[in-house]
Amino acid sequence: MRTTGRQAARLPVAMGAIAMLLAATSISGQQPPPRSNDGFRFRSGVELVNVTVTVTDGSGRFVPGLREDDFVVYDDGVAQPISHFDSERVPVSLGIAIDTSGSMAGEKMHSARAALERFLFDLLDARDEIFLYRFSEHPELVQDWTTDRRRLSRALGYLSPRGGTALYDTVADALPLAQSGQHRKRALVVISDGNDTNSATDARDLSRIVRETEVMVYAVGLEGGESAPRRTNTVRLPIPLPFPGGRGPVIGFPPTNTRGIYSNRGDASNIRALRELTDESGGRTEVVRTAGDIDPATASIADELSRQYYLGYASPHQGDGRWHSIRVELRDRGYRVRARRGYVATP
Repeated sequence: MRTTGRQAARLPVAMGAIAMLLAATSISGQQPPPRSNDGFRFRSGVELVNVTVTVTDGSGRFVPGLREDDFVVYDDGVAQPISHFDSERVPVSLGIAIDTSGSMAGEKMHSARAALERFLFDLLDARDEIFLYRFSEHPELVQDWTTDRRRLSRALGYLSPRGGTALYDTVADALPLAQSGQHRKRALVVISDGNDTNSATDARDLSRIVRETEVMVYAVGLEGGESAPRRTNTVRLPIPLPFPGGRGPVIGFPPTNTRGIYSNRGDASNIRALRELTDESGGRTEVVRTAGDIDPATASIADELSRQYYLGYASPHQGDGRWHSIRVELRDRGYRVRARRGYVATP
């Protein structure tokens, strides 16, 4: 087949157009690497381990102004290169679970509502998304994820105390929902005054669920005050709280209860087991003696959420489905570091 001079001149142009079309088709068929909700892009097949870190000095005050080079993160004892770092306040996906058992009636419920109203409207960021659980004999989700503070306020207003306490079951239900939050920082705040009398979940099950999420668990445990039964053989330990001016109050608590956080004998919350649960997640437990102390306790938690550091690193374990320890240290050993203790490498 002969080609004319004009046809021969058009041939390179046509071939170039075809090549460009093929290249565009090839590119459009490729899937971009996954992207986190906060703009980070990770390599395909690599799990990014997110670690939220709280740093305090010897007096319990938060330490600002640290840089990536100040931190060292260990995975199963091996130092890892930090691929992501942030020291700014980032949005939080936050769950709240409030005890509405019969023992919370009266001043306790009034103070808890008032504290949460201030927590929601004055202390959190407008970008934070929140859900609300109540619990008595069983958990109940009364408000799913929302940024609408008025909806949350109305839900709080409808709560009325009654019945027993299923705290373990509530935390077990709330943790997966908190893990589904859209922000990389996820937390759960639990407010309770009493004994777990109704849960089917035990401490070991709950610890496993905590380990399988990135959710920081915070607890505000309200002791019985003057109406609580007198206890003997209590241990007195200082509970460090990041309030200005130093450490928190010295409190007493009974020996560890093998069932879990609470006993069924009318004792106050078992602080040792409760702290073990929250500390493993990177959160903490605040114990207060009066209903009026709920407000400064929740304010302290909100302050902590706004002053944390974020570290991210690529898991070296290629989704083996096993538990791996995390340890975060500072090159300046004079500061205290709190972070979650490990993670399960997602298969």
